[in-house]
Amino acid sequence: MSRLFGTDGVRGVVNAFLTPELAYHLGRAAAAYFGRQKKRPVFLIGRDTRISGAMLENALAAGICSVGGDVVVAGVVPTPAVAYLVRQHGWDAGVIISASHNKFPDNGIKFFDGQGFKLPDAVEDELEDLCRKSSENDLERPTGADIGRILHSRELAHEYARFVESTVDVSLEGLTVVYDGANGAASAVGPEVFEKLGAKVIAINVDPDGININENAGSTHMEGLQAAVIKYGADVGIANDGDADRCLLVDEKGQTLDGDQIMLLCAKQLKEQGHLKDDMIVGTVMSNIGFHKAAHDLGMKTCSTAVGDRYVLEKMRAEGYSIGGEQSGHVIFLDYNSTGDGLLTAVQMLALIKKSGQSLSELANVMVKYPQLLINVHVATKTGWDENPLIKAEISEAARELGENGRVLVRPSGTEALIRVMAEGPNQEQLERLCHTIADTIGREQGLVEE
Repeated sequence: MSRLFGTDGVRGVVNAFLTPELAYHLGRAAAAYFGRQKKRPVFLIGRDTRISGAMLENALAAGICSVGGDVVVAGVVPTPAVAYLVRQHGWDAGVIISASHNKFPDNGIKFFDGQGFKLPDAVEDELEDLCRKSSENDLERPTGADIGRILHSRELAHEYARFVESTVDVSLEGLTVVYDGANGAASAVGPEVFEKLGAKVIAINVDPDGININENAGSTHMEGLQAAVIKYGADVGIANDGDADRCLLVDEKGQTLDGDQIMLLCAKQLKEQGHLKDDMIVGTVMSNIGFHKAAHDLGMKTCSTAVGDRYVLEKMRAEGYSIGGEQSGHVIFLDYNSTGDGLLTAVQMLALIKKSGQSLSELANVMVKYPQLLINVHVATKTGWDENPLIKAEISEAARELGENGRVLVRPSGTEALIRVMAEGPNQEQLERLCHTIADTIGREQGLVEE
């Protein structure tokens, strides 16, 4: 039997894999686990704007209460809001119901501990075992006054917004911002934050209807934001994803800035302020070669983890580093929050632009990006690709051809049925040829699935 928890919680198509029954048993399992430490553990539950969110929220809350846990329901809030609020209020655990950047038929359930950190694999394994016991009716069922309570609090999203605003000490007056909320969890609080700080805000994709989350919008579809920045003559465009733990930017010329560039600029500012621990930035194996070179030129160091913000965070916590993240836009400011935070990242960058007196395109010149190509191959199975001799041969040949001037990285997605093929080097045409050759081989060998 495959593991229930993936790299970012329990995620899948709702009512096919992630059923309300499963959500209910996950709630019972979590209440039983955290109930070992406290008789009535208190859980905070938040969700994004997917049509399935309310159904799963109710099932999860029912499961928690059935084992004697109490629930605070925040409604629609960004993922980083749950991480912040659970710590701020001293609650025992937090849960976000979201599938992040995935399309709307998917959803997910992700747990945080009382300090706002994602649960380690060992704890997820315990939850999985308790979930199985729940489905076999082998967990406690208290009665009477020992049944848990549910409290709804709709002000928590605004409390989180005030926290994000408090992390900068400069007015954004004079800046024109186009904000793309991906029709997701920050559709309401995103514009609120930037307006309260003084920026002129033009909001797009902030009208969620339950099924349009991430649809041609947000950090996975930047074209609309790029066009809007040019149309309105804005200083900067900001894109979050469906649960607002990612942030990508568009400069005044319509060019995109990814997580590597954002981390580099923010780390440079932290270094100048004397707040960059050991002058270190934590990236991943996907970080651009140009990111590492620019950091070195600016007197900073870099290290790389496996892909996934949880691995970045593990490294940061172990060493006490200040900033880290992923090219995809997950940026972690550990002095402020315990997970990637798209709105926090955005306000840090806006404050940086305002204080510098420079345009975003001028600031971005500190890093030269090497051409990088990424192809997602949707496959019938992700297993066994790394042992397939034909796939291994194509990867080895591409790596040999690129030599010291580039690299090839092939890895399965942790949340979707696809294999990612990335190549990096000085020649775009060469990257196209090598990536497509590897991708075609993977598709033939692993069973190509058309989107």
